[in-house]
Amino acid sequence: MKITTWNVNGIRAVVNKDGFSWLDEVKPDILGLQEIKAKPEQVPQLLLEHPEYQSFWHSAERPGYSGTAVLYKPEPLSIQTGLDMQEYDTEGRTIRVEYPDFFLYVIYFPNGGQGNQRVPFKLGFYARLLELCDQHHARGERVIITGDFNTAHNEIDLANPKGNKKNTGFLPEERAWIDTYLEHGFVDAYRSLYPETVGYTWWDYRTNARPRNVGWRLDYFLVSSGLMPWVEAVQIHDDVMGSDHCPVSLVLKE
Repeated sequence: MKITTWNVNGIRAVVNKDGFSWLDEVKPDILGLQEIKAKPEQVPQLLLEHPEYQSFWHSAERPGYSGTAVLYKPEPLSIQTGLDMQEYDTEGRTIRVEYPDFFLYVIYFPNGGQGNQRVPFKLGFYARLLELCDQHHARGERVIITGDFNTAHNEIDLANPKGNKKNTGFLPEERAWIDTYLEHGFVDAYRSLYPETVGYTWWDYRTNARPRNVGWRLDYFLVSSGLMPWVEAVQIHDDVMGSDHCPVSLVLKE
């Protein structure tokens, strides 16, 4: 099974750029999308009526902002949205998809905002999601969290760590939350498989950073430790254009 995540930074713009042509090559079984910036009625028909995928769309109440979606081939047992906290759920940041062997969370974590004003909101989101994941683990259930974490965990995960220590996305208190998830039974699948590999998934449009590969690794798969024996690979598709992020895939053994 292949699960792919992608922050599209506007689903309509990506479709207009023919940004989903890679689907025929990568062939994910499940595709989680973040920052769709559209209501379901605004989603292009290409995705709503895709011949190979069913889809579920979770939009923010605020137009043109945030939002998540999941496209899937295998039928899930259930789909739920939100974290049962209104301040987060109105922004359309969370979809939970249940399969027999795991629960998949497709997440668009908050950004710390201009001047780091939204960092407390962001850290509260991390805390609330972890509460729910702890409950899964207490019941013996396995979890995959994927999406745009809006945090680079360690210095290897961004091109300019020294210059970003006071910027959201690499603040100590943000990075500490990734540590906390790892202490609560999760494994960063990419870093576990490739401990010394430099791979980025986001590049700043404003500074034309992508041609120079001055990037950050912000898009993750955190996997319950009990599921790691089934993880075969994590693939960063940094040749896929259309967004300031690129897709990332988790490959599970059959």
